[in-house]
Formats: sequence, C-alpha cells, structure tokens
Amino acid sequence: MLSGKVSRRDSAKRLIVTSFQIFAPHLYRERTVMLDVEILDYAEVEKAEAIFHRDGVVVIENALTSQQLEFAQTGAAREVGLQMAALPLKEGNRGYARYSFEQHRIHLPEWSQLIDLPTVLPILDRIWGSSGYLCIGAGGDYSAPGAKIQPLHSDVGDFLRDPLKQTTVRDLPAPYIAVNFLMVDFKKINGAIRFIPSTQRSHASIPSLTEEPAWMRRSILCASAGSVIIRDVRCWHGGTANRSQEVRPMLDVVYVAPWFRQAQLKPFLPKLVYKTFSPRAKELCREIVTR
Repeated sequence: MLSGKVSRRDSAKRLIVTSFQIFAPHLYRERTVMLDVEILDYAEVEKAEAIFHRDGVVVIENALTSQQLEFAQTGAAREVGLQMAALPLKEGNRGYARYSFEQHRIHLPEWSQLIDLPTVLPILDRIWGSSGYLCIGAGGDYSAPGAKIQPLHSDVGDFLRDPLKQTTVRDLPAPYIAVNFLMVDFKKINGAIRFIPSTQRSHASIPSLTEEPAWMRRSILCASAGSVIIRDVRCWHGGTANRSQEVRPMLDVVYVAPWFRQAQLKPFLPKLVYKTFSPRAKELCREIVTR
C-alpha cells in the first residue's frame, strides 16, 4: 500500500485528492495511492499536457474572463429554461433531472465564443503536437436538484475494426478531446462529476453502479466557475447526485485529433453564423459548416 502527502502550491491552487487503480488489460490489479490533481493556470501548457496524458483529464482555472463567463452563464440559463419547460424532470434526456444540451448549440454566440480561446487552444496544440485538429460541435449538460448518481461510462465506443483484433481505440492517442466549461462552482453536493484517472487506455470493464467501489464514488472533481476541464473522452466518468437546490450546468466544445475524421459527421453550422467567426474558429469548424 502506497501513500503520499498532499502538497499545496499556494492559496490560489486547489487540489482534488482522490485514489485510483492501475488497470491491466485483463486484470483488476489495485494499487491505492493518493493522487494530487493540481488546478493549473492556463499558461502552464507543458504541465497541462503531462497531466492530461497521465490522467486523461486536466483542470485549468480562470480560463474565461468575467465577461465571457457571465455571457456563457446567461446563455446556459436561457437554454436550461427552454429545455426544462419542454422536458419535465421525469423526462430528462439523460435520466431523471439530468439533461444534455446535445452538440448543436455551436451556432449560439454564448457557445461560439468558446471555440478558439487563447487559454485553451495552446494546450490542445501541445497535447496533439499540431494545430490541425477540428471542432465538431458544442453543447454540454446539466443536472437539476434531485438528479441521482450516474453510472460510470466512457464517451466513445471502439470505432476501430481491426481484423486481427490486435488494436482497439484504447491503444491510440486521444482521438477526441472535450473541453468542459464550468458555469457554477462544482461541489460534492451539487452534482459535480467524478473521474477515474488514468482509465483512458484501460482495457478493463467499466463497473456498474452496484460493482463500483466506494473510492470511485468519492473521486469527485470540484472546481470553481470559469474553470475548464480538458478531458480525453475515453476516461471513465459519471455525474453524481445533485443534493443542492441549484442547477449544475456545464458547457462544452468537442475537438477531434488531426489524424481522425468522423465518417458520418453531417454539417449543421449555418453558413451565415460561420461567416462571423474568427479566422481560427473558421479553420476549426470548416467540416461542420453547411455548404
């Protein structure tokens, strides 16, 4: 059994302390340690890359200006109101009191402002070693009071069809990266997400809620509004119960690796909206703009 002391860099840094397992392809071999996940400044690009490749998830604080955050919060509140009016709690599209914005909100200005942030793209450039990746959509999710814990899952299946069965999607570098934008402080009580670090390349079976060990349920990521979670979508994660009196919204923008193209991707971004984008955002979104 190994253990480590939690270090604090300074009062402006927050640590998420959890434990994790190291998974072998066909074996649940557990080594319990204490993992310090630092919440980084957006200028710490090299460190962000290292943590991302190790854990499958890295957190950046103050990624949005106060004006950008307020604008995004306004858009999120509007869309939450519209969606919940159309879909009552019991009809949430991700389960009771749990909703997804889907990936088609990119045309809305509150979302499109997030596509080409200078606090995010340098980190993606570093992770992929290239600026040739693409944006394929923007959406997010939220949970309302009363939402129950969500099973652990991965956001991508095995899209590889290796006839020799020697390679799966788990053997590749990150094919997709989701950048999640926190609209409120994520706390244990309001449905913050739990992540199981270093599972992005695990070949182990994802445990069900009844199989999930207690330490996984406690592996909750808490951070402040305006922070971003940059994550390999293969990393195991799941929402927690929202026991607060507030809605917990999170926006996202999704990117695909320079070497990966989604064969069945259908353009949905209106051309008139696309024309208002910056040159960098246009380059990123060129495959989803309507012709």
